[in-house]
Amino acid sequence: MEEIIRQFPDLSEIQVQQFEKLAALYEDWNAKINVISRKDIDSLYTKHVLHSLGIAKVMEFKPGADVLDVGTGGGFPGIPLAILFPEANFYLIDVIAKKIKVVQEVANALGLENVKAEQMRAENVKQDFDFIVSRAVTNMPDFVTWVKDKIKKKQQHELKNGILYLKGGDLSEELQDFPKATQYNLSDYFKDEFFETKKVVHLPLKYKA
Repeated sequence: MEEIIRQFPDLSEIQVQQFEKLAALYEDWNAKINVISRKDIDSLYTKHVLHSLGIAKVMEFKPGADVLDVGTGGGFPGIPLAILFPEANFYLIDVIAKKIKVVQEVANALGLENVKAEQMRAENVKQDFDFIVSRAVTNMPDFVTWVKDKIKKKQQHELKNGILYLKGGDLSEELQDFPKATQYNLSDYFKDEFFETKKVVHLPLKYKA
């Protein structure tokens, strides 16, 4: 938690309180529905919250931005990003109903009015977004096929509309068909050894009517 405050010093009192509540909320829900591995719950703030906020080091979502989080699991990266960007809209989806139940309950407990959570496959979403975020739910070629027709035409951010993907390791082979992809090393922003091989991949996608 101290590292989050250090990395994001402009947090309001409400945002700090919301981040602080995450530990108890996830411990409570994890005891009922296992959404985070038992060993990771003790390092929730590093491996889940701060990791999710790595996207914020690359992209500052503007008020009114629409962001889709595919395969959100227990709400990552969507919930931490929704706390950080209260004026952007976050739509969190997962195919597993019990995970979406946890997301909804956490969002309600935090008073996050900018979060909508549904059990849904990405292919079935009928809306366009500025950005689609995710945390390594599949390889990039497959992910692109799921979301390529869900990008807004109008650009309002410094980075072009498209995918912001949290992934680790050597991605050269996975990204060889995507020459426009840019990799941002999270080790440039966060010092914990967990982030040594972690990256945010930005892949711009064109609007498709």
